[in-house]
Order: sequence, then C-alpha cells, then structure tokens
Amino acid sequence: MRTERWGRGPRQFLGLHGWNGTRETFAPLAAGLPEGATFRSVDLPGCGESAPPQQWNLDSVIGEIARELDGPTTLVGNCSGAILALLVAEKAPSWVERIVIIDAFAWWPWYFRIFLEPRIGRYAYFSTFANPVGRWLTNASLGSKRAAGSDLTRGFARADHESVYRYLMLLRDAGNAENFRNLAMPIDILYGAKSFAAVRESAYTWAGMWPQARTFALQNAGHLPILEAAQQVREILFGGNTCSTQQPAHLLNSVR
Repeated sequence: MRTERWGRGPRQFLGLHGWNGTRETFAPLAAGLPEGATFRSVDLPGCGESAPPQQWNLDSVIGEIARELDGPTTLVGNCSGAILALLVAEKAPSWVERIVIIDAFAWWPWYFRIFLEPRIGRYAYFSTFANPVGRWLTNASLGSKRAAGSDLTRGFARADHESVYRYLMLLRDAGNAENFRNLAMPIDILYGAKSFAAVRESAYTWAGMWPQARTFALQNAGHLPILEAAQQVREILFGGNTCSTQQPAHLLNSVR
C-alpha cells in the first residue's frame, strides 16, 4: 500500500482513512506530531495510489493492512476506517496497543442501504457521488453536519468509484458493533459534536461495549474532525503534547 510517513520515533501510529478518502486524510495531524512518534497513513487497497486487493473481500483487505504492522501500534481509523481498524485488532491483537475511532458508525445507516439496493443502488450511488452536480447538492444538503467551508464530498471527485462502491459492499459485510465487544486494548472514541445523529448515537453504543473506552465530543466539528478540529484530535491522539488554541474536546465519562 502507498504510505505517507511523518516522524521517526518509536511510538507507532497507523492511519486508516474512510470510505472516500486517501492517505491525505491524516495530513492535518502532521504539524503537531510530537517527538518520539511515527505516524504512517496509507492508501487502502484500491484507493489513492494503492493497487486493488488480491481479492475483493474483507479477509484480503484486512490481511494487507495487518502486514503493515511492524511493532506495537496505535490504529487510528477515520469513519469507515475505524471498522477496518477493529477488524485488524481482531486479527492481530498482540500488535495493536490502542485504537482511536474517529466519527464512526456502529451500525449500517439506512441511507447507505439505498446505494446497495439491487434495483437502483448503483444508479443512486453514481448519481450522488460520481456526478459533480450530485456531489454539490449532497454537500449543500449536509451543511449542518460540517464546519463552514468543509466539503463532505470532495474526496469523491477523484475517487475510483468502482473501488469505493466495492468498499461499501465490504463494510456492509463487516457486521455491527457487537462483533467487537471482546477487544481489550485501550480505545478512544472521538466524534464531531455536529456530526450525523447516527454517529453521535454510535459513540454511546461503542462506549457501552468497552469499559476501558474514553469518549470525546469534538466541539465545533462535524463529520470531518481531522480537518475541522485537528488540534483537538492531536491532543487526544498524542497525549496532550501540543498546546490547544481551540475549544477543547469534552470527555464524556458515562454513557446515556
């Protein structure tokens, strides 16, 4: 997989981007990388500059990601990348020392099911995300779920839509949050306070499964927290080694 590396320290972080992302998703975190840390961000198989997986199934994709682990690592999963991080942790728990989940769904939202409906799913997907007018309309309609000036559909403009669509099918097959209940490593759950209702509710679902988890609401951020609240994310991710100039994240000590 094509990899971007920042830093050369012994603390290892591996970033897994979301559904329509690339390794560039994690670039806003590079400026605050503390000494002693290495952050690697990959183009997932079939995304960005990475070749497609040997087979389009979860075992093949997770196997390729797991082979990137060369020591105890913190996996950082953004949106659907969080599901892949959890699957990797199941496959290679001794190599995963911590998981950071960023704005991830704990279940399959109804609006994703539309895109995989046998009769109209592909048409709905390509009309919404492969068409520039569809992207503009979608981003405009989701204005309340993002910070001003952010674009939730920008990544689709240069995506390989066949690969993105295949990932949608893989994520459907990944199951729901209950599958990951037995993970025992430290887990941090981050979500944008303005993100989708399903993401905000998912944060409580995740936290209710893992007694060791910490949950953070990222203030003033929508569904793009790494871009919209990079400083808050850096402080949680790297242990408060940076100086915040933004409104801090709220640590939620209990679930509803």
